[in-house]
Parts: sequence; structure tokens; C-alpha cells
Amino acid sequence: MADWQQIAGGITAPKGYKAAGITAGLKPSGLPDLALIVSEVDAIAAGVFTTSQVRAACVDYCRERLQTKSNTRAILCNAGQANAATGAQGMIDALESAQLISQALNLASDTILLTSTGVIGQRIKMDALRSAIPNLVSSLSETGNDAAAKAITTTDLVTKSIALETTIGDRPVRIGGIAKGSGMIHPNMATMLAFVTCDAAVSSHLWQEMLSRAADRSFNQITVDGDTSTNDSLIALANGQSRTPAITEPGAEADKLEAMLTEVCIYLAKAIARDGEGATCLIEVQVSGASDDESARKVARTIAGSSLVKSAIFGRDPNWGRIAGAAGRADVTFDQAELQIKLGEFVMMQNGQPQQFDRASASEYLKQQAARSSEGDRQLLDRPVIISVSIGNGAGSGKAWGCDLSYDYVKINAEYTT
Repeated sequence: MADWQQIAGGITAPKGYKAAGITAGLKPSGLPDLALIVSEVDAIAAGVFTTSQVRAACVDYCRERLQTKSNTRAILCNAGQANAATGAQGMIDALESAQLISQALNLASDTILLTSTGVIGQRIKMDALRSAIPNLVSSLSETGNDAAAKAITTTDLVTKSIALETTIGDRPVRIGGIAKGSGMIHPNMATMLAFVTCDAAVSSHLWQEMLSRAADRSFNQITVDGDTSTNDSLIALANGQSRTPAITEPGAEADKLEAMLTEVCIYLAKAIARDGEGATCLIEVQVSGASDDESARKVARTIAGSSLVKSAIFGRDPNWGRIAGAAGRADVTFDQAELQIKLGEFVMMQNGQPQQFDRASASEYLKQQAARSSEGDRQLLDRPVIISVSIGNGAGSGKAWGCDLSYDYVKINAEYTT
């Protein structure tokens, strides 16, 4: 049983945080497009960012800041323009964005972190940004989670938000998070933005280690289309406002905090995968029997990312051969005579041998698991298509999440900038 409970409030559920989200005129759609998260005191910051060689200015900015200073007070996020592949002017715009927030909040500019999302090759609309800062700051609220979660989205159909609470030292500790992402989703990192707030006190090096491991088990285990973005950023703040004893070394309390952090990240990652562009269902791939966890995660990622597997799921076709093929090309050594594959409860391969199964019923299972298309139902993450694969007798296990590949994915991305 989980040692935490889900609560309301998202990123503003932990003590000492405010958030805001407004319409600044950055998006052509006129939808909310500028968000701000602020800690009332210095917070320890950790980050995981895209591995792409083509990076947005905000990614290089944050990496440099976190290498020299972990204390952070605020995160600014603009949606509409990625500010990636924008040359030297992109960094100039990023630096000015941080300066604008530092002046409005009366904070040092090196305590501001930045993220951007939107069309690659487009600079931030700085005139609109400058004009919007006063309204953004005045909109900060302890109940600002929903507004911020909306303002960071682009092609997302729903917002992604969660908060969990546990106890450490007989005091409540909370972690909240919001994320955006729908297309260009693939490991290292998945194309997304995610922001996590925590009110525990934790040392900088430990917090970074926790976040890196949590990312490996969550955002680096989701895929929608095999494309990684220029802007991927996962930033986590811990401000100590729970007044619990500081966690500075590995141990039971650190494990407890990391487990809850990982759960928040997994929830947000699954929500991104479920909201994949054009998707009709969430897919969860469970792999066991590997020599180690990383090998299992690699096989799971390969299966979840297979266009053939994803297309079969969309067509409600229980074509398990595509699953076997994807597992075999994951660059993980195993004996195919030990391969086992299940789709839901349907056993399709056992000890490397094809099994008889009811294809019509298996197809019906896929239909039933496909989440309904209404916005409310798209939030359901407990009805995935389950693909279970065993590749041997090892202790390694892992999971990955993805979605089916529909006709609408091509339509959405064929018309993305037009």
C-alpha cells in the first residue's frame, strides 16, 4: 500500500508556493500562454533537460544557472514560441525575461529559471511578454495551479496536475506537479515540460539524484512519436517549508521522499502519453525477466515506441508478432525460447511458442480499453492496454508508457504551423 495520499492543489499544494497563468498574447489562438511559479523562500532546485544538440535558449540558461547556483525562487514559462534555433538573440531574450521577473518580484535575476514551449525557430514575442509581466505577478495565488497548468500547454487536450502528501518526522510533506506534452514525445527526455514543487528540506545533491532517478523511471519511459524536443525540461523545487528535519543523506526518509517524487513523475508522464496527439488509448508495457532493470526498461521503451505496435493497437488488431519483433530489436540479449507475451490476460506466446487465443475477444479487449473521447475520460489513467513481456528468469523489470498511432496524428502535425 502506498505510503501517501493524493490531495488537491497541484504545484500550490506544498507550503510556500504560489502560481499564476494568464493570456499574454503569445499564442495566435488567444489562449493562456504565460505561467509563473514562485516560492516564498529560497528553494533548492534540480533539473533534467533535453539531450538534443539543438537546444532552446532557456535550456542552456537553466543548465548554467543550476551548475553554479541551486537556490531558486521562481520559474517562468512561456508557451507559443519555443525560442529554439533562434541564434544569439534567443539568449538575449531569455536573459531579458529573467530580468523582467526579477525586477517585478524584487528578486536576484540568478534565482529565476526559464522554460519555453511552442514552435521551433520562433523568438518569444517580447513586446507582449513585457506588457504582461505586471498582470502575471499580480495574479500569483496559492490556488493558482489550474491557471498555470493551462498556460503551459500547446497541443495538449487536457491539463496534467497532481499532488501527494506523506508524513516525515510526524509532519506532513507534500509534492505537487504539473506538466505539458502531447507530441514530440520520446525518451532522453520526452518532449515535455514538467514542474514539481516540494516543501521538504533536502540537500541539493540528494535532490538532484532523486530527480534524475525519478526521470529515468517516468518521463524517460514514455513515447508518443519517437521525436525528442529542443526544449524538454523537468525542474523540481524543494523549499523546506514543511519544517521537517533536513534530509541530507540516503536513508529511510530519503527513500520515502524519492518514492513519492517518482510517483508524481510517473503520474504526469502517463498523463502525457495518454494525451498523445490523436491518441485514443494509453499503452503500458511491462517487462520482466531481464538481467537488470535498465535492460527491462529498454525493451519496454522499444515496444511502446514501435510504430507497428502502436498502429495495431489503434486498429484493435492483436498482432503479437509486432510485439515480439520490437522486443527482439531492443539491443538487449535474451533467449527467444524464453519469450512470453500477453495482451491483457490473453497469452499469445509462451516459452517462445505461439499460443492459441481468441482473436475476437482480444480485439474486443483493445476496444474496451480505449478510453472514450470526452475530455473528462481522457484523464483516466487506470485503463491502459497492458502488454506484458517476459524475456527470461532475471530479476530485472521495467515499465514504459505510450499511446496508439491514429490517423489524426498525421493531420495534427501536417498542419502544425499552418
